[in-house]
Amino acid sequence: MHSKYMVIGLVGIVVGVLLSSGVVVLAGTNFDSPSGPTDSASQMYTLEQIYDRANDGTAATKMTTFDEPDSGPAATMHDLNALYTLVSERSRPPKTGQTTLYATGDDGDLQKGVAWPSTRFTDNSDGTVTDNLTGLIWLKDANCWGGQTWANALTNANGLASGSCGLTDGSVAGDWRLPNLRELYSLVDSSRPPSPVIPTGHPFDNVQSDEHWTSTTCADDTDYAWLVYLYDGSVYSGEKTVTCYVWPVRGGQ
Repeated sequence: MHSKYMVIGLVGIVVGVLLSSGVVVLAGTNFDSPSGPTDSASQMYTLEQIYDRANDGTAATKMTTFDEPDSGPAATMHDLNALYTLVSERSRPPKTGQTTLYATGDDGDLQKGVAWPSTRFTDNSDGTVTDNLTGLIWLKDANCWGGQTWANALTNANGLASGSCGLTDGSVAGDWRLPNLRELYSLVDSSRPPSPVIPTGHPFDNVQSDEHWTSTTCADDTDYAWLVYLYDGSVYSGEKTVTCYVWPVRGGQ
């Protein structure tokens, strides 16, 4: 007999013996009944909560009880297809904001990227502003400390807490940080004329049309870090000992 069929035959015999003896082995399988929905180990988020978290960063509390619905999802609810589409979009960079066509095939012509929400920013009335495109939460006062060296910018941002810089959000030291290069540049609106190039109608205070520190160090010379020049949106590096503006952020992945 061919070796392949001999192996198959032996496997069949072993399975038959186990079944006839009442022994069924399923490695790694736990047949214990799951705990009730009020048990902390069984609590979970709903699909709608997951969608909202991915869409605009809305925080939620895990559900402890689930009722059988009387009918299918309401028209206003999101299904798995909508969640898949949203996650796919979030994996792409957002639009730059430029809508003017200067040449066929340019950014203003194609306008590629994730569309901006109809309301780009939400003033949370606690010293913070939520960017509804990225989900990041920014300090409303964009110039709390004036010019700082890179090291001081990190220290000030990391130590920021409710009660300072106009904050009443209950945040504590360690919640805030200096944004990285991509995060800070996400505020740039390429359709805007200089001074400063952030979206029109924004609710921020004291935005400076000057260089702002990011937390991203230059790989080719670690004495330098990346800067975003909000006058015209240009990006370049600066020696960490010079003084630039500090705009803290929190949230993000």
